Amino acid sequence: MKRRRNKRKPVAEINVVPYIDVMLVLLVIFMVTAPLLMQGVEVELPQAPTEPVSNQDSEPLIVSIRPGGTLFLNLGADTEQELSLATVRTRVAAVLRQNPEKPVLVWGDRSVAYGEVVALMASLQQAGAPRVGLVTETPEG
Repeated sequence: MKRRRNKRKPVAEINVVPYIDVMLVLLVIFMVTAPLLMQGVEVELPQAPTEPVSNQDSEPLIVSIRPGGTLFLNLGADTEQELSLATVRTRVAAVLRQNPEKPVLVWGDRSVAYGEVVALMASLQQAGAPRVGLVTETPEG
């Protein structure tokens, strides 16, 4: 009786180490660039020594107000489109119905009248935002 040799076919192995290296590099890139992705219209923010917002889990909804009272919302494809107060209220209310815990922030230019910012904040609260935050810059010095 002849003895049969067990001939095994060569197994193709994939070296996953380079893929892991690439994934780690991408992870670092995303971690570095994620804080830079806050969108908003360019405004000159007032300076105040404040504490950062505690809820950083979700991207905030940012309403920008420029001098003259023009409003912008970082929602949708065209964030540079001027909106009316009623349109901002409607869009914010729609977003907050989907995600009631989404933070709402106001980027108000330092030269905007106090009354306009207060009217915007009141409108945002009517839209369903339980709290509205004001974005400021840390004073230099």
